[in-house]
Amino acid sequence: MRFGVPLGLIHPAAWKDVAVAADELGFESVWLPEHLVFSTDLSLALYPGTSEPGIKPSTPLFDAPAYLCWLAALTSKIRLGTAVHLFALRHPFVSARAFATLDVVSSGRAICGVGAGWYRGEWDAAGIPFASRGARLDEAIEVARLLWSSPVVTHSGQFYSFPEVAFEPKPVQHRLPILCGGESPAALRRAASLCDGWISMPHTLESIRPQLGRLAALRGERRCSVTAHAYSLASPDEVADWAALGVDRLIVRPWTRSRDAVSCLAAFAADYGVTSR
Repeated sequence: MRFGVPLGLIHPAAWKDVAVAADELGFESVWLPEHLVFSTDLSLALYPGTSEPGIKPSTPLFDAPAYLCWLAALTSKIRLGTAVHLFALRHPFVSARAFATLDVVSSGRAICGVGAGWYRGEWDAAGIPFASRGARLDEAIEVARLLWSSPVVTHSGQFYSFPEVAFEPKPVQHRLPILCGGESPAALRRAASLCDGWISMPHTLESIRPQLGRLAALRGERRCSVTAHAYSLASPDEVADWAALGVDRLIVRPWTRSRDAVSCLAAFAADYGVTSR
């Protein structure tokens, strides 16, 4: 099992120290969330399934691929991922360039986690129709794949059209992995058909089973990796149960306070057999 670390669940002042410690301890990946902008109108910020705003407008936001480029210079082995990047909130040239740059400066350690997004406020602020976000993301993924692999690219689609362009440098990875977050039917379909894997919301062993069943039915024989946020592991023995469900990466949070994150990561590594590669 590969173990990842969610930087978004600690204070940004601790991101550097936690990423460096995770790299040295042998964790496989670190993950950053992102939003582009927060509207001050909280009526647009109700998280699906809740009655409370899912954002605080005063929360500091960072460009996730840019921040991960900085962390790439401070680490040597750990993979650098987004959970998740709103790829369709920009022109695909912008996001494709960001992740290609991250992959080059990290010597092939980028993971492009994408999502259609739930928060209407930033789409309205950017002047992009919220209702089209899923279809835009599908097309943006198609464009990025072409930019990352073909010597020259031209495209004429529903949302993006451009004449023949060159895009260099290519990512170091022959196929820079794109993982899809989200648990809607559309997100699971996207993960199974367009992407290289799926990123779950926080789950227990029992709560993730329905989503994994739907994902398996959608992907058929197609390979699709599964990354699960699992914040409440009971013991190292539980890891085998996650693996038996087809999960190959667990994003874990063994701390409750930012100040304890590094020491708790070290304790988790010792208890769960995480070793430096």
